[in-house]
Amino acid sequence: MISRKRLQLVLAIYFQTSGFAFVLLEHRFSPVDWGARDIGGPDRAKRCLKCIDALLALHTPDVLVLQDTTRRGTRRAPRIQELNHQALQLAKRRGVLVHTYSRAQVREHFEEFGAMTKQRIAETIAKHIPALDLYVPPPRKPWQSADARMGIFEAAALVWTFFQSSRGAPPF
Repeated sequence: MISRKRLQLVLAIYFQTSGFAFVLLEHRFSPVDWGARDIGGPDRAKRCLKCIDALLALHTPDVLVLQDTTRRGTRRAPRIQELNHQALQLAKRRGVLVHTYSRAQVREHFEEFGAMTKQRIAETIAKHIPALDLYVPPPRKPWQSADARMGIFEAAALVWTFFQSSRGAPPF
């Protein structure tokens, strides 16, 4: 019988105005699951956390990667900061290591690919992970709001930054 050791599963969650997007990768180029959850209405924070808890229970990732929304990280709305913090606490209760990266750290990683905008980062990720190619939204016009699918690539960029930084940021 041949036994294969499971590779490290890394789940990234990126909070958006209308919910959150996530990507679960087994390796930098091996997606296991991904999607964007649109959660509106009353108690959306509570329902977001319930969905995230279900994802953690379903996939049992080894690492959760979130955006660094602290003062030294990336500026986000207070509601997003609170959701990020609650997701971090939820993962810690489940015994999942958590790493956070700022927007600047992600952009620094993608500089080597010549991708400095969200659109270029999404296209770079899709080029390396063909399964995500169908989800790249068209370039956004200045008068348009962001496409919810862009969150999938924001989450994937967080995972790539984690894998690229083998030392990683100190876990929480």
